[in-house]
Amino acid sequence: MAAWLLFLIALYILPSPVVPIHNSSAGGCAIIRPPRDGGIRYRGLTQEQILPVDYEIEYICRGNRVIVGPKVRKCLPNGTWTDMSLHSRCCKSFYRIELPNLYIGALFPMSGGWPGGQACMPSAQMALDLVNNRSDILPDYELELIHYDSMCDPGEATKLLYDLLYTEPLKIVLMPGCSGVSTLVAEAARMWNLIVLSYGSSSPALSNRQRFPTFFRTHPSATLHNPTRVQLFQKWKWTRIATIQQTTEVFTSTLDDLEERVKEAGIEISVRQSFLTDPAVAVKNLKRQDARIIVGLFYETEARKVFCEVFKEKLYGKKYVWFLIGWYADNWFKIKDPAINCTVENMTEAVEGHVTTEIVMLNPETVRGVSNMTSQEFIAALMSRLGGMNPEETGGFQEAPLAFDAVWALALALNKTVAPLKGRGRRLEDFNYNNHDITSEIYRALNTSSFEGVSGQVVFDAQGSRMAMTLIEQLQGGSYKKIGYYDSSQKNLSWFGNDVWIGAGPPADRTVVIEEYRFLSQKLFAAVSVFAGLGILLGILCLTFNIYNGNVRYIQNSQPYLNNMTAVGCMMALAAVFPLGIDGHHVHRSQFPVVCQFRLWLLGLGFSLAYGSMFTKIWWVHTLFTKKEEKKEKKKQHLEPWKLYATVGVLLAIDFLSLVIWQIVDPLHITEGWTLTFPSTSPQMRHITNPDLVLPAGVVYGYKGLLLLLGIFLAYETKSVSTEKINDHRAVGMAIYNVAVLCLITAPVTMILSSQQDASFAFASLAIVFSAYITLVVLFVPKMRRLITRGEWQSEQQDTLKTGSSTNNNDEEKSRQLERENRELQKIIQEKEERVSALRNQLAERQALRNRHRPSIGQNQNHNAPPPSSQTDPKSLLPPPGYPTTDNHSLPPSFSNSSSLYPADSKMSRNHCHNSQIPLLYK
Repeated sequence: MAAWLLFLIALYILPSPVVPIHNSSAGGCAIIRPPRDGGIRYRGLTQEQILPVDYEIEYICRGNRVIVGPKVRKCLPNGTWTDMSLHSRCCKSFYRIELPNLYIGALFPMSGGWPGGQACMPSAQMALDLVNNRSDILPDYELELIHYDSMCDPGEATKLLYDLLYTEPLKIVLMPGCSGVSTLVAEAARMWNLIVLSYGSSSPALSNRQRFPTFFRTHPSATLHNPTRVQLFQKWKWTRIATIQQTTEVFTSTLDDLEERVKEAGIEISVRQSFLTDPAVAVKNLKRQDARIIVGLFYETEARKVFCEVFKEKLYGKKYVWFLIGWYADNWFKIKDPAINCTVENMTEAVEGHVTTEIVMLNPETVRGVSNMTSQEFIAALMSRLGGMNPEETGGFQEAPLAFDAVWALALALNKTVAPLKGRGRRLEDFNYNNHDITSEIYRALNTSSFEGVSGQVVFDAQGSRMAMTLIEQLQGGSYKKIGYYDSSQKNLSWFGNDVWIGAGPPADRTVVIEEYRFLSQKLFAAVSVFAGLGILLGILCLTFNIYNGNVRYIQNSQPYLNNMTAVGCMMALAAVFPLGIDGHHVHRSQFPVVCQFRLWLLGLGFSLAYGSMFTKIWWVHTLFTKKEEKKEKKKQHLEPWKLYATVGVLLAIDFLSLVIWQIVDPLHITEGWTLTFPSTSPQMRHITNPDLVLPAGVVYGYKGLLLLLGIFLAYETKSVSTEKINDHRAVGMAIYNVAVLCLITAPVTMILSSQQDASFAFASLAIVFSAYITLVVLFVPKMRRLITRGEWQSEQQDTLKTGSSTNNNDEEKSRQLERENRELQKIIQEKEERVSALRNQLAERQALRNRHRPSIGQNQNHNAPPPSSQTDPKSLLPPPGYPTTDNHSLPPSFSNSSSLYPADSKMSRNHCHNSQIPLLYK
């Protein structure tokens, strides 16, 4: 029985005696692992063994320790143990039963943004028990831990710090956890001459020795992540990153250090976002600004909020890589959080593939350190203390080795100060808040610490921060996989090569810019060139026709010289289509500026000639013929051609001078075209242009646009005007409508489509071609049709040769018009005469028929009729003026004696047939 009990006690390897507690419901007595001081505490205790009634437990101590209190306890039937009111404990010396205690004031965050105290407090207690059981470390002292829950809140920590400092007993060292709490404690501790040793603070701001002169930490600074991050950026060839941080000092200072390091490495931080509690806006801004490689700095609770928004914005997948802090719990994204409205599946999908950088907090090698434990043995012992709690759901489980080594670092430093203090007649128990000497000794001992702990080699730098290696992990299939280590002190990257990506490899850090020269479609260029060439031939035909028929009055009344300018301008504009489509297929790169200048001059001067001549016509028609009625007579003056030519000359001079100034001040030069290829199915393009061209191009477009709008207005105002001075102004107005509409539509469209070379060329060139075709057809085809169908050019030319008059003589024009009207009247008279002759014949036949039936009556009438000469005026029988007086058109002999054909009692005989009725036959 006794042997079995000894085996049971040895199995648990108790650093201090066990304490029985009441457990009547179990039908026996339960034993538990008690706290170091042997006090009975029920909260947080875990049942390990139920012993039956009458069992006895004998307490033993390891090493040179002795039992103080009852050595044997017996399980009673009521479920309690004997001597429950007395405590049993071990003491270090056979001769000194009561040892002086050195108190450590600790703040463990059991909740809050980082609930690291859940695993760090049991780890620190485990280290404290081991130290107190060692006879070679502080043999004359007992270390005792007095701790509170800071909830990782600086405000709560302020109140707890007051309790630690102003309540007995005195604390020789303070051990805070979170960075925010450590900042507060370390800044205040200097006023009480207290050393601060943190196990879970990573804020880079704590490395400031002027601000925190007595601060040490076994948790490396968060800036230790940054060299690893920079190394990974360079490994994967990323030169552009983005950041999002929670607005706390630890993350702000970490990000400032990262910004300096990436700047030295030639890496750009393109987007920098921050948030306090709600990351929704910050995540949206990351997506809006095309962030691809994103470094996230926030606590675990905020990380769930961030990635819930990441899922909503689709800011994950093969195009994105997130870098997070590695000290979250392994299943942090699976923990149900009422602060977010995303499912576990949503979160798992959003976080897949992210990379974490984590300080190596557990020695990967199997080495027994100063605690005589390997890292694997430490984890097993910690799991036993946690009593079956899931490590993935226990806050601070990864930092637990740091808390363990922090207690050992403190114990070794205190042990190192015993001899120097003894030489000066001082002891550690003499410490008070006004004693600077003991604090200085502890500071020197900690500053020179170097030992092998369960987290690796423990060494502090000049700022009191821990030096360590960095572990690189990647979330693959919902679990973290180690993909490498980085030693920043040696600048050595150990890479396993097992990184996994959703795409073919690491994504690009931005839109991939591939430089390439884009060429115009040669089929499109050839087709448009054929149309332009045919248009030039049409322009030559129209120009030849206009020059050849320049003596025809109808052509002269259309101001042929202005029409000639229009034809020449259209041909120049059509010729500009060819240099518009010339690219690297046709000329060398160095010749592009010359081609651009040639195209600009052809198009500019061609527009001035073609549109300027039409605008001049419509302008003068509006000036002369759209005035008020009382002013019309004054305005009906002869239109002098030099005024028309001067107007065209002014418009042409304006364009010429603007082109010359443009050529001298800011000549055209080559602009680059870029094609942007995204890892998507719809590539986008970007066209990089010269910003210096915006101002002159805007001035030219503005001037031409106003001229087009004014032309439309003038054409509308003169649509009902009819004049012989410019007889084709309505056709000119129609051409202006078409040209203006095409230009006003094409100009903005080509600017929008400037990155699409084929579409831009097609719009611009076809607008030029159609404008030229419409102008030539509208102005010249009606003239050709008129002269061909009426044959006017032959008669007009013959008449001009006969008269020998000037084409611009106003009297000659009137004479020709009268002659034309005379000829038309003669044709009408001849038609009427033919009708009169037919009627006379009918009358003669009827009279002859009557004479045969009534001969006597006819003779009496003839004797009684008055003589023709006395009743009829011979002049009334003559043809009307202008009627040819030839023999063929002379009156028949019977017409002069026609009055004898009608009977005496007829209406004509009664009215004596007045000679005024004869001209009625010609109406």
